[in-house]
Amino acid sequence: MIGVTLVSMTAAATPAPPLLVANASGFYGDRFAAVHEMLTEGRVDVLTGDYLAELTMAILGRDQLGDPGRGYARTFLSQMRETLALVMERGTRVVTNAGGLNPRGLADRLTELADGLGLEPRIACVTGDDLIDRAEELDLGTPLTANAYLGAFGIAACLEAGADIVVTGRVTDASLAVGPAAAHFGWTPGDLDALAGATVAGHVIECGTQATGGNYALAAELLREGRDLDRPGFPLAEIHADGSAVITKHPGTGGAVTTGTVTAQLVYEVAGARYPGPDVTARLDTVRLTRQGPDRVLLSGTRGEEPPPDLKVGLTSLTGFRNEVEFLVTGLDAGAKAAQAERQMRAALADRAPDDLRFTLVPAQDPHGDTQDAATARLRVVARDHDPAVVGRSFGAAAVELALGSYAGFHLTAPPREARPDGVAATHALVPASEVAHTAILPDGARMPVAPAPRTRAVTGVAEPPLPEP
Repeated sequence: MIGVTLVSMTAAATPAPPLLVANASGFYGDRFAAVHEMLTEGRVDVLTGDYLAELTMAILGRDQLGDPGRGYARTFLSQMRETLALVMERGTRVVTNAGGLNPRGLADRLTELADGLGLEPRIACVTGDDLIDRAEELDLGTPLTANAYLGAFGIAACLEAGADIVVTGRVTDASLAVGPAAAHFGWTPGDLDALAGATVAGHVIECGTQATGGNYALAAELLREGRDLDRPGFPLAEIHADGSAVITKHPGTGGAVTTGTVTAQLVYEVAGARYPGPDVTARLDTVRLTRQGPDRVLLSGTRGEEPPPDLKVGLTSLTGFRNEVEFLVTGLDAGAKAAQAERQMRAALADRAPDDLRFTLVPAQDPHGDTQDAATARLRVVARDHDPAVVGRSFGAAAVELALGSYAGFHLTAPPREARPDGVAATHALVPASEVAHTAILPDGARMPVAPAPRTRAVTGVAEPPLPEP
């Protein structure tokens, strides 16, 4: 059980100006406009974006199978096309793991984009997390992707070398905030409490609007206060020199930052009071939450311990692929028409039948209805197979070929498309940190090796606090 202390009081003045770190993405597919919003709705020193999850890594891995030049989050490139001029004008630094499986590739595309816009950002990247070529050597099996979770000091090295934009592959989500703080305040691997505090702050903001009321189980309380939860603002962390941080959001944006919303995100995806990372193990049972005022929650008191000797490695593999087509069946005798389409599809696919082929007829709202929508039934055909070619574009093409030789009124909802992953198997392994070539590629192209933590400690459990007396 994680003990979190909630206090309502005004925090003491900080000895140095904080570093204002914003989040603008919690996953690949998050609100596209968030990057522009965070740059224009208030001051930001560092803009971060988390684009990676296990499913994302598998999707990027599949992309690279078709094109080795892919493997990064293309949404980020589109967001920079709209906002890079703002980034440069405001002097905001950008740190993102959108590089995915190909941070060098994304850095190169960003350079090309900047050249086209007449801008000259200093771009750096962090590599070394991708272990797929060493999977057999490291006894990781035969995964689609294998990526070690790197820490913050590669990011810090890039920023200390003057980078405006730092692109990484797989780093811990919190490292996107810890790296800028370490560079700004001059922290070293021995500053365990400061690193732990920034880790907690980075963990709170990493999932975007989950810290500001999104997916919040007690949303009814916020709604009773008149809070707008339909479009919550993205979170900010004002990180101080000692690692303490204030979680907040831009004034006037939706959502809410309360001890409740921050606590909910603080205990998200954690397994115990010790929260291990590549640079520090943060003691979550020491975190103190203090409400400073409307939409301001101070995180303080966090203690840090040496990190474990091993890095976590995320492994993904695809369990199969799927595709689907949907026949629209209008008018009377929908069952007979659907049966004809099913016979024809099964015959067309007989030579390379998918492992799993299912037909589902959804009846029309009213076969005698006075609108086509009301009188239209839908025959949904879903195909699954371990081979993407079997359920790829040719599967949809088989349906299209029936167009002039099937039931009266034949039409489909969409043209043929490629197969999609049907499922992802995500597992983890541990690899000694010394086996991972954590490398910062600086804006001038120089490669700087990043050493593992000098001192480590195995992670052990923490005894639960005693229950209060009845």
